[in-house]
Amino acid sequence: MDVDEFSQQIEELRSRVRGIWQRTATQPNSQQGLIIEAFDELQIAVEELLAASEELYTTRAAVERECQRYQELFNFAPDAYLVTDTAGKILEANNAAVTMFSVHLKYLVGKPLILFIAQQDRQFFHSQINNSQQIQDWVIDLKPRFSKPFPASIRASPVYDSQEKLVGWRWLLRNISEAKQAEERMAKRTEELAKANQQLLSEITERKRAESQLLHLALHDVLTGLPNRALFMNRLKDAVNYSKRHSDYLFAVLFLDLDRFKLINDSLGHAVGDQLLLTVAQRLQECLRSTDIAGRLGGDEFIILLVGIKDVVEVLAVVERIQNKLALPVILGGQKVSTTASIGITLSITGYKEPEDLLRDADIAMYRAKTQGRGCYQIFNTDMHIQAIAHLELVNELRRAIELQEFQVYYQPIVSLSSGRITGFEALVRWLHPKHGIVLPEYFMSIAQETRLIILIEQWVLYEACGQIQQWQKQLSSSCGDLPESPLTISINLCSNRFSEENLLPHINKVLQDTGLDAPSLTLEITESVIMENNDKAIIRLKELRNLGIKLAIDDFGTGYSSLGRLHHFPINQLKIDRSFVSGDIIDDGNLDIVETIITLAHKLGVDVTAEGVETEEQLGMLKKLNCEYGQGYFFSHPLNSSQATALIMANPQW
Repeated sequence: MDVDEFSQQIEELRSRVRGIWQRTATQPNSQQGLIIEAFDELQIAVEELLAASEELYTTRAAVERECQRYQELFNFAPDAYLVTDTAGKILEANNAAVTMFSVHLKYLVGKPLILFIAQQDRQFFHSQINNSQQIQDWVIDLKPRFSKPFPASIRASPVYDSQEKLVGWRWLLRNISEAKQAEERMAKRTEELAKANQQLLSEITERKRAESQLLHLALHDVLTGLPNRALFMNRLKDAVNYSKRHSDYLFAVLFLDLDRFKLINDSLGHAVGDQLLLTVAQRLQECLRSTDIAGRLGGDEFIILLVGIKDVVEVLAVVERIQNKLALPVILGGQKVSTTASIGITLSITGYKEPEDLLRDADIAMYRAKTQGRGCYQIFNTDMHIQAIAHLELVNELRRAIELQEFQVYYQPIVSLSSGRITGFEALVRWLHPKHGIVLPEYFMSIAQETRLIILIEQWVLYEACGQIQQWQKQLSSSCGDLPESPLTISINLCSNRFSEENLLPHINKVLQDTGLDAPSLTLEITESVIMENNDKAIIRLKELRNLGIKLAIDDFGTGYSSLGRLHHFPINQLKIDRSFVSGDIIDDGNLDIVETIITLAHKLGVDVTAEGVETEEQLGMLKKLNCEYGQGYFFSHPLNSSQATALIMANPQW
């Protein structure tokens, strides 16, 4: 019972007593009976009043407990929480707010919130609070009383009275200068506070809102707001079922993978990468009809369902619109960014029964498009499916080969062109396939890199080759004869997957310790594209490797897209000229100037040069005239297994 109901019962009691006295005045002979009746009425009324009073007391106690509960939640919430009037004057503040602003509560309450906002953000704050009556989310700098400013996320929620008039604001402030982990903990606490506050206002409304939000999150991508895989597959299943009932109904599935997104994401940062994904999502929707649907699978992969299409020409028109739209540059993080997409297409005319099959084949077609270069598309056909199965079988065979150690290291000598002696070897992996015999890296290396199995293969090669070269060094030191004065070296290729691995240095250290090989005897060959893709991080990683004493070489130099202006920043020991510039007729093929330029550049940088692909004596003579330090190729020797390489070392040839 509330106060109004209690007052109403008091008024009813007065009316009943007044009625009794009026009857007494008109019936004097029955005064005693009326008095008795009045006392009876009074007793009943008193009992009702006592019951009402007890109920009011109980209700008041419950309200006080609820208010106390709210006050405790407010005061001890982990995030800063304020209540202000419409002008921004602080009316209430919890303990977290007191701590955040480094002031006493009595100093905080009554002060304008703008006093605690950094000078550069005050105009923005003043504009927002005066021109908006909606929930606002900002990121601005706060200035505690005796501390430096710090970045904070602020949520302002308007407070209305019963007449829907704005009477103030509720503020939730969060310090976001710490790492993401702290941000996640704070978000969780904020959610708990929001739930507690909303429960006080309306438990039913909160439950409906939470259910709606959970449903949206379950079916939509968090970053872009696009439908996720679950919602997309539901729509695709509907399209498949509808096409089964209507033979003339056509639809298509598009699988999109952004070109060079990893390079943009790594070079400009994940925040810029996220903004690019948001831009792509918006542009995809602009290219579609309201009946179509675009979704995000994750990463830089998007999917599109085109329904009720006329023919494949209409699909290709949409693909063209998408590519043109994505190619438009956008400024993100102060940089002009544009992208294209590799697109795979499956059409419903192929008679699919399950929606998963459509998505699978669109994915297969997308990978085929990606092999053709940026901004290409492919329409799925059955040959692609056969090749995809073969690809999967190869991956499985490769996994088995790693488990069964079906690999062998071959060694190709590296020769000093000044002395004509072997100075080291390059380690080259071969797959000893149980059915196909020796399989060259060209057949399996791209798949190994794609599946990251290359990491396991290269770890094994590193251990095997380092152990072998250390064994040869021992044999040479205990032998007599005209043998090389400096220890033999081993050169091992390092792929992009391993170059960016965090445990690369500890693993190399362990291999050197286990095999007993000195670090200067190991040369790691890295392609220029790997270095450029990792940008400034590459310089740090190269310096870390050099600090171990390891030598570094840029492999296949001249075939990538390195920036010559930054080349001198890379702490390298050697450039390896790609075989395409050396093999054949250097002069007739027009490669002599390129080779000479690379050698001159290397010497200017103070590094040595190794020419790959030396096949003839004429090529050898030309390289000697150009003062190239080392050579490698079939003129000296084909890649050899360990026993053949041992025999070559002991023969000690000279060219």
